Amino acid sequence: MPEPSSRHVVVVGAGIAGLAAAAALRVAGPGVRVTVLEASSRVGGKLRVSELAGVPVDEGAESLLLRRPEAVDLARAAGLGDDLEDAATTSAGVWSRGRLRRLPAATVMGVPSDLRALAASGLLTARELARVPVDAWLPRTPYGDDVTVGAYVAARMGRAVVDRVVEPLLGGVYAGRAGELSLDATVPQLAPYAREERSLLTAARASRAAAPAADGAVFGAPRGGVGRLPDAVARLSGATVRTGATVRELHRRPGGWRLVIGATRSPEEVLADGVVLAVPAAPAARLLRPHSAAAASDLAQVRYSSMAVVALAFPGSAFRTAPSGSGFLVPPVEGRSVKAVTFTSTKWGWYATAAPDLVLVRASVGRLGEEALLQRDDEDLIDLVLADLTDLVGVTDPPVDARVTRWGGGLPQYAVGHRTRVERIRTAVAELPGLTVAGAQYEGVGVPACIGSGQRAAADLLRQWEA
Repeated sequence: MPEPSSRHVVVVGAGIAGLAAAAALRVAGPGVRVTVLEASSRVGGKLRVSELAGVPVDEGAESLLLRRPEAVDLARAAGLGDDLEDAATTSAGVWSRGRLRRLPAATVMGVPSDLRALAASGLLTARELARVPVDAWLPRTPYGDDVTVGAYVAARMGRAVVDRVVEPLLGGVYAGRAGELSLDATVPQLAPYAREERSLLTAARASRAAAPAADGAVFGAPRGGVGRLPDAVARLSGATVRTGATVRELHRRPGGWRLVIGATRSPEEVLADGVVLAVPAAPAARLLRPHSAAAASDLAQVRYSSMAVVALAFPGSAFRTAPSGSGFLVPPVEGRSVKAVTFTSTKWGWYATAAPDLVLVRASVGRLGEEALLQRDDEDLIDLVLADLTDLVGVTDPPVDARVTRWGGGLPQYAVGHRTRVERIRTAVAELPGLTVAGAQYEGVGVPACIGSGQRAAADLLRQWEA
């Protein structure tokens, strides 16, 4: 086995998970040489920032969950600590039944734990609200190994809670549908209590009571956008980063791995002592298939949803009422094109200086099963969003600038049995010395979760060498 100072690790994929793995290898494995191979022309995956009306606006994720430390800690280590700011507001709403309503407090991913807060939101009719406490008298709902969020919540609290509260929140995070998403995987903080308690309302209360106290802000980001993070982490890693380098084949060799990249007619070989596969499920399955049919089969079952982010810059006078709060969610039952709207210039205080005369808005379009909507051209998508904004929040003037960013196959869907499937994948991969995996398809789609996945992959690889 090579000495630590001569070990070479190849990270396949330069999304934030792969870059976090590369940075962790540098910090925890001094002397390890790291090469990052990225198929596209840039690093960062779904984190990217570009100018809109002359100011930087994120094209992908635009906030970091501060209750998980991975993203903030990595941003600080990468030199962005002085630029980190809390969101100016996190007050959000839900557009439902003709007007903007308050997002209920005291929920667990939309599952209510406080009937007063749910009633105060106005999201449910009196009849729908009366159905919720019936949960306390219903017999236990079969759970089994796993269940969809939609089916379980509807059985306990009624369909309206799913349609009006749970669905918009899950759609905002996963671009998926409650009727197809795993309760165990998408609401893991609630799942053990749902198994233990007959009442889902009691389970939600217990889940919230067990959660760490929420001190301080919930969301933050570097000034200028989360899309600044990948380049900073790439510099921190000290890795050799090669873009436009698609890994076509992965072969075992004594003591390590051989990767084949480049065109078929002029292939290039890269030798590695260790490999971190930080790519989506389909390419990971393709590369793993010759070495672990079981892992490849499970990865091939992970579906992905596509979406688009339409960013718009309006003159300050373009709204009948100035936007307040961070934005709002739109349930699918409303029949709108947009599923979420963020008032970017209200949510992030730095835009008051960078763009004092503009109102910056980001609208998310597309859920699982809405691929036809996303096949429209950019102008059509912009027009659809403008039509919704005109109806929903009273836009009176056209934007001065607009941008459409499409994330085809961008978000993995955690179907029933997802956590068990991931356990099987990790067990199978553990039988391949010198190889680990990372990415959003495993234990979380948020930026901190993806960073944590990359850091875990790096730690697992180093642990193998220490054994």
